[in-house]
Amino acid sequence: MKHSDDPGSLTELVARIRDYSRQQERVSIGDLMSAVGERSFGPLVLMAGIIVVAPLIGDIPGVPTLLGLLVLLTLGQLLCQRASIWVPARLAQRHVARQKLLKGLEWADKPAAFIDRWTKPRLPWLVSGAGQYLMALLCMAVAAAMPVMELIPFSANGGGLALMAFGLSIVARDGLLALVAIAATTGTTWFVLTNLPW
Repeated sequence: MKHSDDPGSLTELVARIRDYSRQQERVSIGDLMSAVGERSFGPLVLMAGIIVVAPLIGDIPGVPTLLGLLVLLTLGQLLCQRASIWVPARLAQRHVARQKLLKGLEWADKPAAFIDRWTKPRLPWLVSGAGQYLMALLCMAVAAAMPVMELIPFSANGGGLALMAFGLSIVARDGLLALVAIAATTGTTWFVLTNLPW
């Protein structure tokens, strides 16, 4: 589901989050949702992926799990066809370190510009209608696995990369990028399963 005020690119999303964060003393999950649009399912998943992948932020214990929970709630409401997103107050009020967030977003500028040059509307059936719901289910599976990924070095970054690709594929209406997201999910799943202490 896309709205006219949604960010249209990864670069725009990073800029929105940075500009909004600079205005706050402390940056909460609710603040970040306001920055990207509280009705925006794709941008919220994309935001979660960026934060998990970014250095300094995604390495903080508990952050991947927290954002995984946000993704689960967000996409669960998409599947229920809610027009806007609701999250519990306790989750919305959780804070992330402002300076680490800004440094991570600074790191994301060049990769965002590079990725935006390669995204465009392609294979739209994969990111709209029934395809969008399939993407939502795959994202929810990645998000649900975040607590386990925190126990295995680097796997949460793979999960964040998958979420970032899923979210951007919805924002940019790029079905080819959705296929990349599926490949990232498959690779991360294999990495997690082969590194679990059975």
